Amino acid sequence: MQVSLFITCLADVFFPEVGKSVVAVLEEHGVEVDFPLAQTCCGQPAYNSGYHREAREAARQMIKAFAHSRYVVAPSGSCAAMIRHYYPSLMRDEPEWHQKAVKLAEKTYEFSEFLVNVLGVSEVRACFPATAAYHQSCHMSRGLGVKDEPLRLLGSLRDLELRELPYCQDCCGFGGTFASKMSSISEAMVDEKIRNLEETGATLLVGSDMGCLMNIAGRLQRTGKAIETMHVAEVLAKGMKK
Repeated sequence: MQVSLFITCLADVFFPEVGKSVVAVLEEHGVEVDFPLAQTCCGQPAYNSGYHREAREAARQMIKAFAHSRYVVAPSGSCAAMIRHYYPSLMRDEPEWHQKAVKLAEKTYEFSEFLVNVLGVSEVRACFPATAAYHQSCHMSRGLGVKDEPLRLLGSLRDLELRELPYCQDCCGFGGTFASKMSSISEAMVDEKIRNLEETGATLLVGSDMGCLMNIAGRLQRTGKAIETMHVAEVLAKGMKK
């Protein structure tokens, strides 16, 4: 099976290890991964800010970049949701582009969603000694309806103790441009998330969107909290090496 990696902006610029981990896990499960160099931002920041013309330009570039891909896999439920739910509506007045947008939407998956629902992976043979909690990101859980898949994968790891995060479904306060436009509200939201995390006693927070993890990790660092953050793909990839 061949898959194209959609790296996403944050993983590409700030967290390349996440992209490497996605590739490592996919290859471990018999998948051949390619990387179309023409890919760019999915256009979500522009779309959420009301710049739909600019978002449409980004969408066209993405559609062209992945035109020949059988599957597209992203380490971000947010970016995958942008393609799945908003690309077809962005192109609704352009029949040819709308059809292409629908085709891309139909073959685009979030990482854990692809592993569980397409490859049929029920467990990962790996060991990761840690006490962890899992944060559900908004677009992934509400937009894609992907909630149990990452937990099933993490739950299969030996020596990983998963503790339930209170109000795990609540937004961390990032919300892309929301964190910049409404910084005081965003700060209050992430502080609440961290208080709930501390209640679990976990020393590791795992998530599936680097926007959320970047926001939470930044606040943890600034407030002197000794809790690590990792993407689910990093946990799986590092666990396979042990």
